[in-house]
Amino acid sequence: MSTSPCTHALPLSTLFFVLIAVILISRSQARTLRPFNNSISAVFIFGDSTVDPGNNNYIGTPFKSNFPPYGRDFVNHTPTGRFCNGRLVTDFIASYVGVKDYVPPYLDPTLSIEELMTGVSFASAGSGFDPLTPMIGGVIPMSEQLEYFREYKSKLELAIGKRGTKNLINKAGFIVSAGTNDFVVNYFGTPIRRQSYTVSGYQQFLMQHVQQFIQGLLNEGAKKIGIVGLPPMGCLPGVITLYSNTFHQRECVETLSSIARDYNQMLQKELKALQNGLTQIFYVDIDQPLRDMIQRHTSFGFEEVSTGCCGSGLFETSFTCNLESNVCEDASKYVFWDSIHPTEAAYYIIFEAIRPTIDIAIK
Repeated sequence: MSTSPCTHALPLSTLFFVLIAVILISRSQARTLRPFNNSISAVFIFGDSTVDPGNNNYIGTPFKSNFPPYGRDFVNHTPTGRFCNGRLVTDFIASYVGVKDYVPPYLDPTLSIEELMTGVSFASAGSGFDPLTPMIGGVIPMSEQLEYFREYKSKLELAIGKRGTKNLINKAGFIVSAGTNDFVVNYFGTPIRRQSYTVSGYQQFLMQHVQQFIQGLLNEGAKKIGIVGLPPMGCLPGVITLYSNTFHQRECVETLSSIARDYNQMLQKELKALQNGLTQIFYVDIDQPLRDMIQRHTSFGFEEVSTGCCGSGLFETSFTCNLESNVCEDASKYVFWDSIHPTEAAYYIIFEAIRPTIDIAIK
């Protein structure tokens, strides 16, 4: 007697429960990528090109990256204005804390109120704490980024009221990443500040502006603030090209990297002095993760650490990294995408390195 092909089929009720189980398991696996007891309502970003997802697209500056090959490995291969082949550290952070997959630029006029509510970036490539630094590139100063945040709050109050806005801001995470341009572009790139300040004097000058900016955030209701330190500036490919004593041996310029370390030590002391019982201010270390990637690059899967993926990798960034540039086949083998900015692969490793700090902030 032949068996009907439906004889061994699972009953509909069993299929239903199997389907539910699969969904629950997949959701459980997805949750393991994100922290438990998430207390972050939104993320707000301030700073320079390391955290600008495209605000410079909307201002009159040559410092843009909203064209190929930038964004080659981003969603739909879209050049959004991020100075990278893909995502930034702040995108990974926003996804990790569960508020959104990518942090949009505040100046994007198409953003909905729902998109605004979960956080935006006010950062502008080429900016810095020194008011002179953004003037060099015609970009958005840190003080104006803070003004945009105040404007943002007004928009939010119209949508969800003052009380709702206050609660959202109090539970939000704030990230500030700036300072590299102050040294590389401004202090060492032009003679103006060097005429008035020694290196240590300029570091103190920047500390005053850091303090002022943090106080501005606190005045606007920020409770959880992460301040990113400087990278090993002497290891940036463009800096090696400009300041190395030899063209053929591309090694980090230690004098500049030591200045970054001194600045970072000063910054950590400053942040400790600003701590109080009502706020959490965190130092975010990117110096050590980048050093580790450069010094032990093979253990991270990198093959090239002293040149960027775009063009010759020696000096190209922004408009000099363009459609006419030769681009490496696999950016994940490179620490740097152009002569200044890390690749998505390097940014992800930085994110992994700072994740313990994020976990403390969201408890």
